[in-house]
Amino acid sequence: MKPVTNPKRTARKYGAEFKAEALRLVASGQRVSEVAQQLGIGENLLYKWRSEVQGVQTPVTIAQEGEIDTLRRHVKQLEQERDILKKALLIFSQKT
Repeated sequence: MKPVTNPKRTARKYGAEFKAEALRLVASGQRVSEVAQQLGIGENLLYKWRSEVQGVQTPVTIAQEGEIDTLRRHVKQLEQERDILKKALLIFSQKT
């Protein structure tokens, strides 16, 4: 009699494109369980990928944050200029 041996399970490796597509499907409104079943992967894996993506800041995100800060400063300056012009309009529109 031959001894029964279990074939070794090897972890599947998924590429970045596959992960991104899976997360895009979840983000589009599909339930995690549906996406996992369609792709033949576990729900926990999708949750893990989603938490990894949410916790990582890419250089693009950091650059965007810098641009957002710059734009906020610019908006604040424009609001101050608008307020000054409103006050000037009130002063010059008064009859003397």
